[in-house]
Amino acid sequence: MNALLLKEIIRNAINEDSGYGDITSEAIFDKDFEISGMFIAKADGVIAGLPVVSAVFEEIDPRIVCSPLITDGTSVTRGTKIATVKGPVKPILAGERIALNFLQRLSGIATYTASLVKLIQDYPAKVVDTRKTTPGLRMLEKYAVRQGGGHNHRFNLSDAVLIKDNHIAACGSITKAIERCRAYIPHTMRIEVEVENEAQVREALAAKADIIMLDNMSPAEMKRMVELINGQAIVEASGNVNETNIVEIAATGVDIISVGSLTHSVRALDISLKFDA
Repeated sequence: MNALLLKEIIRNAINEDSGYGDITSEAIFDKDFEISGMFIAKADGVIAGLPVVSAVFEEIDPRIVCSPLITDGTSVTRGTKIATVKGPVKPILAGERIALNFLQRLSGIATYTASLVKLIQDYPAKVVDTRKTTPGLRMLEKYAVRQGGGHNHRFNLSDAVLIKDNHIAACGSITKAIERCRAYIPHTMRIEVEVENEAQVREALAAKADIIMLDNMSPAEMKRMVELINGQAIVEASGNVNETNIVEIAATGVDIISVGSLTHSVRALDISLKFDA
């Protein structure tokens, strides 16, 4: 995780939530009143984001001590104690919602990722994320995917070449797009092409694409394309992948399965912070 980027993300979240101060806590508590509490899982899942929680409280007030009781990537059951927090009550309350927002969302991503990885554990295919992430939170969400046992696709547009349908439409052909990319990029970079039918697969193979993404194909069609490609390129499956069809997709022999729903529509894991009496 990029520490400087993490600090910027956290500061933006604090500024968004703090306004001119926590009027409720200011009215109720004295400045030096201290409290301790516990983060507790209220559902089964995989935890991700504990370093972010610690960083939130450190940014708000260095006097706050946040101590994780487990590590990211740990599977928990309902009632599991995740971390303790102790310090001045007002800054803890100022950071509570921010810390929980990060922890719940990232743990939700890790939990869903882990469930898909488990479903296809008998196949060699890897579950990977996409760029369909929450604006400003990509680094954290892709981190959460890894904590759930998944893998990362490219982080941004400069990471790798991915020739998609609109590139092809605007350029004129897969062949022309690959030729132009090959002449432009460094020798260390791979070229991936998104295809929608057999003719495009054959064109991508002839142009020597390194990775071929089978977009929104049926499992039966994917299986035929895997046999056609026959190891000449890495094969990625993409398009509306979820828990109901991922096993059938993995069985086609693809190498990579990219899943947008890992990040774009995942359900947060239920976690709460409870103060000691």
